Amino acid sequence: MQRLIECVPNFSEGRDEAVIAAITSQIETVEGVKLLDVDPGRATNRTVVTFVGPPEDVIEAAVRAIAKATELIDMSQHSGEHPRFGATDVCPLVPVSGVTMDEAVAYAHQLARRLAEEVGLTIYCYENAARVPERRNLADVREGEYEGLPARLQDPAWQPDFGPATFNPRSGATAVGARGFLIAYNVNLNTTSTRRANAIAFDVRERGRVKRSGHPLTGEIMLVESGEEVWIPGSLKRVKAIGWYIDEYGVAQISMNLTDIGVTPVHTAFDEVRARADARGVYVTGSELVGLIPLDAMLEAGRHYLRKQQRSTGVADSELIKIAVKSLGLDELAPFDPREKIIEYAIEDRTGRLVDLSVKRFVEETASESAAPGGGSVSAALGALGAALATMVANLSSHKRGWDERWEEFSIWAERGKACHDELVSLIDADTDAFNGIMAAFGMPQGTDAEKAERADAIQAATREAIEIPLRVMEVSLASMEVIAAMAEMGIPASASDAGVGALCARSAVMGANLNVRINAATLRDESQAADYVHRGRNLQEKAITREMEILAEVERRL
Repeated sequence: MQRLIECVPNFSEGRDEAVIAAITSQIETVEGVKLLDVDPGRATNRTVVTFVGPPEDVIEAAVRAIAKATELIDMSQHSGEHPRFGATDVCPLVPVSGVTMDEAVAYAHQLARRLAEEVGLTIYCYENAARVPERRNLADVREGEYEGLPARLQDPAWQPDFGPATFNPRSGATAVGARGFLIAYNVNLNTTSTRRANAIAFDVRERGRVKRSGHPLTGEIMLVESGEEVWIPGSLKRVKAIGWYIDEYGVAQISMNLTDIGVTPVHTAFDEVRARADARGVYVTGSELVGLIPLDAMLEAGRHYLRKQQRSTGVADSELIKIAVKSLGLDELAPFDPREKIIEYAIEDRTGRLVDLSVKRFVEETASESAAPGGGSVSAALGALGAALATMVANLSSHKRGWDERWEEFSIWAERGKACHDELVSLIDADTDAFNGIMAAFGMPQGTDAEKAERADAIQAATREAIEIPLRVMEVSLASMEVIAAMAEMGIPASASDAGVGALCARSAVMGANLNVRINAATLRDESQAADYVHRGRNLQEKAITREMEILAEVERRL
């Protein structure tokens, strides 16, 4: 697994495009780092930047960008709606893949030390990187904001974790942290009242609001015996929220940080804000993502709103995303481009992928004099088509008039079919990549005995991969036949023939992939392993042929 971390620095400049460009261009000077998103806000006078890459490269890019921000941003001249205390206000590191949270904490401390020593910044560490419990919460670290820094730096309890403890009026202070994936999410209201927006924010945020006796706004704050304030918790766990007015849009917003979307997903936060706003006579008009969002969060939101409509959730990812965007109103203030706003789409490299070709171009590429794509990729494509036909029948059945009470039953089948055709689509390119891996191994140098041995081992490893991929095509295609069989038996009668074609595709995918297994197994040095591969393939093929006959018999009965 590739080792990747995400870095999301927030710079206290959202209006001067030249300054923002100068800062972000520093990130792009580091090879291996990909700049994903630059999201400036005029009202907040703040730009949220997102980039990703291997940890060491990300740290280098962060140091360069923050050094440039320190040079160009003068905090003594700054004003904006968002809480802040430095030219680079916060800089969290987020583990994406192949990196544990403990490792992310170590990288955050490494970044903090470099910013202190090389850039001369005052650094506080927060969230998982906090060195004392009192600094875990960013709001506590930033309390008093920029204007309160001179006094805070005089407090022995608030000496910085790294860097000088003297107030620098130009750069202020920076919070460096390590955290899980946080979503910065704003919900738009049909009001200009910050007070009403804040009331809704206090209703939903986990911290809630201070408890008062008598009137909830003007009553006396209630205290416990120790003198601490009494708080009424809000309705959403792991959510921070405030209300503000955004002049450039002419609306008030609930600005939220969703710090654990496994606890409170985006759609849950949106629905709860909408309910609380409605209770206060305020209408939610849409919402806004600041930065990027994981694909799963968007897909689950799409499924959530389809379930509310009693519609099948076994539809394409693109359809789920479209439903999520429309239901959450994510395109109200600006167009929502999934390729820019969804992290997996933003970082993927789709150069030369077969699955992105049109059907015509795929056929032409297959027919060309190139050895790939070949039978393995075509088998995976056949399997994907077979599973897709079964998914189509399930979706049509879920929406059939008079079968309303069965929508969820067919939705479950559609999701199973979708899982099969999604994986089979990914195996189209995986099979070609495996073949190319064998060719690359054959092209390795063989001038010395050591090189010859290394080349031979590489060829065998690549060959095993070229067997495992078609075996997986066989397994998934056979699994899809369970969905095909169910749809042949109980799907809408008018689509019985579609289920039959799906069975033919799935069986052909299994048999075609098995030919790849056998031809590659013949070149393995380990005869026992080769025999095991051939045996597994034969069993899968026999099951597929039997299943196809059963499905076609059922289709014949229903025609």
